[in-house]
Parts: sequence; structure tokens; C-alpha cells
Amino acid sequence: MLNDRIRPLCAAALSFATRVVFGACLVLPTWAADSAADFPRRPIRIVVPFQTGGLPDLTARLIGPKLFDLWKQPVVVENRPGAGGILGTDIVAKASPDGHTLLMPTSGHAALPAVTAKLPFDPLKDFAPITMTANGAYALVVPPSLGVKSVKELIALAKAKPGQLNFGSAGTGSGTHFAAELFRDLAKIDAVHVAYKGIPDALTDTMSGRIQFFMPPLVSAAQLAKDGRLLVLAVSQRVPGYEDIPTLADSGLQGYQWSGWSGLLAPAKTPRAIINKLHDEVARILILPEVKQRMAALGADTTPTTPEEFGKLIADQIRLTTSLARRAGIKPQ
Repeated sequence: MLNDRIRPLCAAALSFATRVVFGACLVLPTWAADSAADFPRRPIRIVVPFQTGGLPDLTARLIGPKLFDLWKQPVVVENRPGAGGILGTDIVAKASPDGHTLLMPTSGHAALPAVTAKLPFDPLKDFAPITMTANGAYALVVPPSLGVKSVKELIALAKAKPGQLNFGSAGTGSGTHFAAELFRDLAKIDAVHVAYKGIPDALTDTMSGRIQFFMPPLVSAAQLAKDGRLLVLAVSQRVPGYEDIPTLADSGLQGYQWSGWSGLLAPAKTPRAIINKLHDEVARILILPEVKQRMAALGADTTPTTPEEFGKLIADQIRLTTSLARRAGIKPQ
């Protein structure tokens, strides 16, 4: 008899719970839509985890004013260099996932797991990709005094003097480091890595002949090459306006693929509706003729990607840099 009394109560409770869950399912998309409809509600901060002047900094400062014109909210570009980009990246990883704090990293972001033993964040899991914003070529440069005129001649010299040629980078784990490591790996040469604190110092020592080759972003080396202070042997990918310079693949290193990208990431758990809104507006800006022309002059392409494509690019480069580091004997510190 007790069971007969309880059964209707249980049925009523179940019916109520079903209505609550169903109602929640109907409401959730409305919340998500509202969160995007009134976004942004305050100034947007784009954290660049490097010094001013590089590709991510220039890209962020190009996008920011156009977002302000659209949304009438200030877009503040904040340079937070330190620890190879870890300092600024960690700030965004721990920021509120509401789309108002964003990260503009480079391809060095994907190299962090290969060279850092204990990261305070996960480069994949702690971020939501928005879009790649620029894709710039790297240049293989040598001092004119070295006496080589082509990639083939540089490889021949390195093989004739195993372990005697030095190559520079802007720091262990940087994009310049792994761009050169991939060249060294495919060319099967023995050369010594010399890490600098940034691109300017490495360029200075390349021009003086203290190091024999370096792979900076093309934008960093183009003017020095025009002045005759550096010789560009090849670029990592085809660049409009620099068609006379061969790619590394054209020079015999089939399979060489390394790009100096920058992009936008948000903290993980940022609502997808906000990610989509950011993606759509930034993608629209990136394909504006004046933006594409400005970035092309810097040796960079601004074709946007979907969030999924950008996430796959980062995951693929993490696997590549991890494999390269293992073959080169680079141990996480």
C-alpha cells in the first residue's frame, strides 16, 4: 500500500525534473546568444607575449583600431615579454573566459612543450583557437663574407666542416630555432646552435660573421639584404613580391614546411558564440585590401582560418617540434 502512495509522487517528481531539464535545454542557446549579442561589454585586451615590433605585435596593432571602429570599445595591445613567451601566455590562460582578454602568439607557442619541462598551462587544452592572423616566411640568411651563394653551397660547406659552422636563433625553442633545426635536419648537416636573447642580436652576429647562418622572419632581414649586409639564400615558403628568391623546397629540401604564423587565442571555455563573433569580424578585417597589402609588404599573408583549422595547425606543429627536439637532442628545461 505504501508503494501505491509513493508511485504517483515519484512519477510527478520525474515529470517535473524532465520539464526542468527540457526547459534548460531551451534556455541555454538563448544565454549563449545573449553573451555574444552584447559582446564586447568593455575594452578588449590583446596580450602579445613578446616585445614590440614583431609580426604578432604589428598584426595586433593593425587589427585593434578596426575592431574599435566596429564595436566602439577600446582594443588595448599589451606587450608582456618574458620566459620565451610563457609569461604573457600564462596571463591569458588564467584570464576570465569571456572574450575580453586574448592572446596573439607565434609559432613558438607550439614549440613550448618541446623545450619546457613544466609549463604553467597546456598550449592546446587551456586555449580556444579563433583564427590564424598572419603567415610569414622565414629567410635562410648568411653573411656575404661566408662566400656561399646558394643553399646547395651552404650544405656542402657544412658537410666539409662538420660541427664547425654555427647557426643562431632568437632563443631556444623560438620559431627561428626550429626553422633552422628543420633545415639542419633535412639537410643532414652537423652545426652548432647559438641562442641569443632576440632577433636583433642574432642578426648583428650574422652580419659580422660570428655565426654562419640564421633563419629570421623575412620581414626582419629584408632591408638588411637590400643594403647588402646579409645574403638571403632561400625562404621557407613562396612570398609575393619576392619571387626571385627560391624556397627551401625548390633548393632541394623536399618536405620543408615551416611558417611564422601569428594568431588569436582565447582562454579555454570561452563561449563558442563569442569565439564565432571574434572570428567573423577579425576574418573580415584580415581580407580587407589595405590590410593584405600592408602585411604583404612585410612578407606575410593574412588569409584567415577557421578555429578548427587553426587548432589543427597548432597541434601539428607541437608534434613536429617535439619530434625535431628529440632528434636534435634538445631536452626540456
